[in-house]
Amino acid sequence: MHMDVRGVVLRGVDYKESDRILTVLTDQNGLMTVKARGCRRKNSPLAAPAQLFAYSQMTLFAYRDYYTMQEAAVLDQFLGLRREIERLALASYFADVTQAVAVEGEPNSRLLSLFLNSLYALDKLDKPLELVRAAFELRCMVEAGYAPLLDACAVCGAAQPAEPLLHIQEGVLCCADCRAQAGPGRTAALSPEMLAAARHIAYGDAKRLFSCPLPAEQLGRFADLTADYLTQRLERRFQTLDYYLSVKP
Repeated sequence: MHMDVRGVVLRGVDYKESDRILTVLTDQNGLMTVKARGCRRKNSPLAAPAQLFAYSQMTLFAYRDYYTMQEAAVLDQFLGLRREIERLALASYFADVTQAVAVEGEPNSRLLSLFLNSLYALDKLDKPLELVRAAFELRCMVEAGYAPLLDACAVCGAAQPAEPLLHIQEGVLCCADCRAQAGPGRTAALSPEMLAAARHIAYGDAKRLFSCPLPAEQLGRFADLTADYLTQRLERRFQTLDYYLSVKP
């Protein structure tokens, strides 16, 4: 049976002499494992579609639970990611997180769009990398079902909490005065600007995700907070994040 899908390569592992096993996030089937036969041969028509981060229109042949790429037309390769090691490292981290939250056989168009838009931001937009990282991390948690409750203090209901805190374990907003009633666990302080940015990313239009007016001096602390929240929700640390942090300016 043949199947036409659009998908982006999240991971590739060389197999035998000229093949590659791909992990692909698709529009119709969610996460899929696809073999690209002969893609590593010289002049193979599958060479470009089998590259990491390549987004393509693919024709797959399905046999039982096994998929083989028959042909593909590249829609975007995000080649600008290769111009800086920090951008490439960050894109690799995004791919790892996306693979961790995507589900095989379950399409998630918003997650696919988020990943593609984040690659586009790294490739084409002149945005601070820490802003792109924070926006991806927080919105990814929203799309994966781990959205923090940021509209008001979880204890007193204040829409604009005095000295707002994000409870990392509970995923809720609280006032400093309400901290004791929010439950045990770590909290992180939010400036008013950081709270506004978090609400913009979590609740705003996906098309304006990276248009977040956060002061430059707060970007690093905000990105550390979103990374902390993501690793707490997923209960794991990503080596690609550690690598990005080691090479970023």
